[in-house]
Amino acid sequence: MFGKLTTNEVEGLIHEQFIGRVGCHADDTTYVVPISYAYDGEYIYGHTLEGMKINIMRKNPKICFEVDSTTNLSNWQSVIAWGEFEELGAGFERNEALRKLEARKLPMLKSETMKLTPEWPFPSDVSEIDGIVFRIRLGEKTGRFEKSGGRYFYAT
Repeated sequence: MFGKLTTNEVEGLIHEQFIGRVGCHADDTTYVVPISYAYDGEYIYGHTLEGMKINIMRKNPKICFEVDSTTNLSNWQSVIAWGEFEELGAGFERNEALRKLEARKLPMLKSETMKLTPEWPFPSDVSEIDGIVFRIRLGEKTGRFEKSGGRYFYAT
């Protein structure tokens, strides 16, 4: 069965996952890159270093965000959302974003880029974490699925 995800299923998938892809475009360059993220129902929060994605999003803050879950070729879900990038400078909003990133439920094995500090997962003074903190306010969202023998359901 192939179909559209409901609003609750779309929200459930974004909340459940911790890796998504940001698509951005500026100066005739389109770039799609995976990020680890936290989601609070309105914003995607991320932490990174200077690089291509930040340079492009600074020039053109309109982005596309994609997240998916694939069990096999006939059992998958995918969400596409459009949003706007915002870099968070020092202060309350940046610290709150870092707290949300620290509070994520992550798998037992994590990549180095998911760890905000070498002491992770132990609490730290988030104001001392280096790097760029950003958020993406999601607007329009759409989701699709394929499920052999039934349908996915997410409670929110």
